[in-house]
Amino acid sequence: MAENGQGDPLVQPWDRYNQELVARVHPPDWRNPQPAPSYNLVVVGGGTAGLVCAAGAAGLGAKVALVERHLLGGDCLNFGCVPSKALLSAAKAAATVKGAGSFGVQGVEGAHSDFGRVMARMRRLRAEIASNDSAARFQALGVDVFIGDGAFVDGRTLDVAGARLRFQKALIATGARPAAPAIPGLEQVDYLTNESLFSLSELPPRMAIVGAGAIGCEIAQAFARFGSQVILIENLHGLLPKEERDAAQIVQQALERDGMRLLCCGRDLSLSPVKGDVRLRIESHGYNYDETVEELLVAVGRSPNIEGLGLESAGVAYDRKGVTVNDFLQTSNPRIYAAGDVCSRYQFTHAADFMARLVIRNALFFGRARFSALTIPWCTYTDPEIARVGLSAQQAEERGIAIDTFERPLAEIDRARLDERTEGIVRVHVRRGTDRILGATVVAANAGDLIAPLTQAMTHKLGLKKLADTVQPYPTQAEAIRQLGDLYNRSRLTPRTKTLFTRLMAWRR
Repeated sequence: MAENGQGDPLVQPWDRYNQELVARVHPPDWRNPQPAPSYNLVVVGGGTAGLVCAAGAAGLGAKVALVERHLLGGDCLNFGCVPSKALLSAAKAAATVKGAGSFGVQGVEGAHSDFGRVMARMRRLRAEIASNDSAARFQALGVDVFIGDGAFVDGRTLDVAGARLRFQKALIATGARPAAPAIPGLEQVDYLTNESLFSLSELPPRMAIVGAGAIGCEIAQAFARFGSQVILIENLHGLLPKEERDAAQIVQQALERDGMRLLCCGRDLSLSPVKGDVRLRIESHGYNYDETVEELLVAVGRSPNIEGLGLESAGVAYDRKGVTVNDFLQTSNPRIYAAGDVCSRYQFTHAADFMARLVIRNALFFGRARFSALTIPWCTYTDPEIARVGLSAQQAEERGIAIDTFERPLAEIDRARLDERTEGIVRVHVRRGTDRILGATVVAANAGDLIAPLTQAMTHKLGLKKLADTVQPYPTQAEAIRQLGDLYNRSRLTPRTKTLFTRLMAWRR
């Protein structure tokens, strides 16, 4: 295990891959530079938002200081997107091998996952990707990198490890951490969060996951595919409560096929230790369950990292949800901005990235770019994936917006049939009587890729009619998007118009 100067654990096991990771994102021999007399921008937090802003500002000629107390790369590199997607790709490979017989591929019976090698592969890839977020790289970009706890002394000064950084503008990008829900007995048991999950080296025979959001669902499916008996616990009905219900149901059926057991509408969950394991008791749909598992993962919400920043001294307003910002990402101190998970309900890497770009424009170049103008999609990387952008049908109804919905089941798409991946849909909601796209949901093996052109269409106000005019290569699943445009065009063909066309064609014969 590696530790920083305060004795906080960084990563484990302490193998060569994690040593390589730490050498890049928290070098043990790092010496903070002598502070400049003044900085155009001081960035507090070295996750996605902080790194993008620091690199972009330095590239435009600004004098920039970057402060990180823990690991550069933040949650995404160290405990989020990067390690989880490495894990999911291995789990998908395992599922592909197990299902190869249906494609006529023989000789793979009895194949099983070597979890130790799976995790070693993850650590190797994470260490390699860490070079993009390394202290050395940002130093080479001209950024003054400070490793240590940063706290505002006043509205124009930040203290880090005894050094005073004077700034014209500052960015708070300290992210968020896993929240600890009020579950009876939680404080008495050992449990995992996304920050400790990726330190596992042995596959737990039995595993329970509290929270059926994106993290809970992704990890539940992956560990079930590796061979764990997985119980997924959710207090609401079904899983992925932020998604359209029938779309989420498709994902739920896929997870259950992989062996995951869902206890939803859960009530009275309690935990207790039993000989090093965790005993959980819960009522679900009228039945009482009493289960014992080797590992428990808690994946319920996140809390903003605002403690110890001296926000009061800087005149920065905040609440339990994080730092308060306006639509320009400006805090109550006009010199200080915030971006990423510390201030946004969109807790995605790509959202943090684009928030950082707005900060560069608004803080350094007198811009007035608005966060509300961004169209932000998201994707849960289960198999199949589920992705969404804009309004759901329910949200449109709640806002009193009349919509028309066009949908294409993957079972009607040739490529999906050839791949035998026909579970899923491509669905678009448009403002009634127009082709203006208000929202979309995709469930497919590559939903994250398929949502991209729909997001682009919304961003640039391209309607379904334009998508119908776009030639898609055959056979691809992207054909479904063009076919939605065809459905829209056919909806405009009223019975009266069709009668007129029929008469015209008859006359021309």
